[in-house]
Amino acid sequence: MAPPLVSVPMKKNKKPSLVLTLSAAGLLIGAGSAAYWLLSQRQRSSSDLLVGANIIPGDALFAVSLTTDPQQWQKLREFGTKETQAELDRNLVELRDRFLTNNGYDFQKDIAPWVGNDVTIAILAPAIASKPAPKPVTTNEDAASDQQSMVMVLPVKNPEIAKNILAQPKTLKQGKWIDRIYQGIAIKQSEGQAGENICAALLDGRFLVITDSPKATERAIDAYKNQTSLATTGGFAENLPKIANYQRFGQFYVNVPTAAKIAAASPNRPIPAQVLAQLQNNQGLAGTMILEAEGIRFKGVSWLNPNSQRVLAVENKAGQMQSRLPAETLMMLSGGNLQRLWGDYVLTSQGNPLSPIAPEQLRNGIKSLTTLDLDKDLLSWMKGEFSLSLIPTTPKQGSPDDFRMGLVFMVQGSDHNSAETSIKQLDDVMRNQYQFQVQRAKVAGQPVVNWVSPYGTLTATHGWLDGDVAFLVVGAPVTEKILPKPNNTLASTIAFQQTVPTDPNPTNGQFFLDVERTVKNFPLPTLIPNQQAWLDATRSIGMTSAVSDSRSNIYDIFLTLKKVSNTTPLPSPESNKNNSVK
Repeated sequence: MAPPLVSVPMKKNKKPSLVLTLSAAGLLIGAGSAAYWLLSQRQRSSSDLLVGANIIPGDALFAVSLTTDPQQWQKLREFGTKETQAELDRNLVELRDRFLTNNGYDFQKDIAPWVGNDVTIAILAPAIASKPAPKPVTTNEDAASDQQSMVMVLPVKNPEIAKNILAQPKTLKQGKWIDRIYQGIAIKQSEGQAGENICAALLDGRFLVITDSPKATERAIDAYKNQTSLATTGGFAENLPKIANYQRFGQFYVNVPTAAKIAAASPNRPIPAQVLAQLQNNQGLAGTMILEAEGIRFKGVSWLNPNSQRVLAVENKAGQMQSRLPAETLMMLSGGNLQRLWGDYVLTSQGNPLSPIAPEQLRNGIKSLTTLDLDKDLLSWMKGEFSLSLIPTTPKQGSPDDFRMGLVFMVQGSDHNSAETSIKQLDDVMRNQYQFQVQRAKVAGQPVVNWVSPYGTLTATHGWLDGDVAFLVVGAPVTEKILPKPNNTLASTIAFQQTVPTDPNPTNGQFFLDVERTVKNFPLPTLIPNQQAWLDATRSIGMTSAVSDSRSNIYDIFLTLKKVSNTTPLPSPESNKNNSVK
């Protein structure tokens, strides 16, 4: 909007100086530009952050924002298989019935006419997370205060309808509604209702806040008025814009130090004090979910506590290993610097019972099996890009069931002489300690070394690619697939190009998994409930990551998914009631 013109009375026959005129024009343009910048920044920041981030208390354990667009929800339900669709529908119906149907509300009739584009649900940390140490004896009163609370923030696009909903809520099945005031904000809350309590408050006519306890409502109002909300938490407002997307389906945030405190208080698997101190260096993990034509994309960011002494090395030098692997590669995990990756893992995993493998255990295991020192003999020269891949053999003619895979490790060496010395030591150990035959051979004219077991079976092969990339093949003999460099590489395949994100670029690591072919021929360990059903719905998974700056990492993950034809509508609340009666 153009600034209003201001008329200034002047003496007759005296023209304003050119300098004054230009200065005034410059001032108006500058002021207008500054105002526009401030407005655009305010609009950008509010849309980049979680909806209601200025209301959710800063110590919230977890928050998720989800779209209210029914077309996006329908699009989500089209991905997967009939089995995964049924599982998703079951969860959606449970959420709908818990928050709406059981309280007499229908989303389309009662909520859709006034609610904004997204709603946010946050889980507040229990009181125990903020206590210095758990009490030796916990009373019933303490246990009640340690329960997690929920806060739901619904932005209001039609204040009049929202006010009417709040002024005339549905009649409770049990108990009654009471009104009270807190910090000048009117609160309507249930009293005498068995089970969950319900509290609702309208903030500035723009946000309807619903919680499951009076204390949670007060905490949300305090956070809003005192500016102690999620939006002011260290690194939150700076990092969320890195993964912003205006067509997002949802967004989430995890408070890492608070989650670590809760885990540390668990009597089953307590986290040692030194590990807890390391986890306090991390502040947040956030992600944005976007529905695309062939699957779901997750843009993620993790960041350190702004007050921590730890910093990240901004080193993004990966992205070449997929051009050394054949097109039939089933899985590839790559990174930019193996030595640095190991150092970071040791820093956060030493003494941590939740780590997949203890650093000292791995060090001792390698020392016992090979006599080599992991840090001095191996990782000291492994400062370049590395990859770990699964490559299948070509089945013999007439034997389609003859499916085997080779595990291929590649690493770019930073000191060729040190690498050769360590590899020679490894050859001596295999020959003298395990009675393997260490045979020199050639593949495609390139020298390699084979380890042949006492039973005459080829067990492993190692050598060099282009003079500076060491490789080790274990399992099925697939060396001829990487020597010479394949014409049809993994990088050139449609599956890799459509799955593995091209951003961020440059990158410090990538991941690719052909789920369909891998799961079909190679059983995977169970990590999540109903894992097989979700794997059956997935075609491939790709990820690209990078160090954004000295305190944050960014990720782009894409899942290509199967689709369900002729999706059916969600079961109506009425049909659920009828089924429950039967």
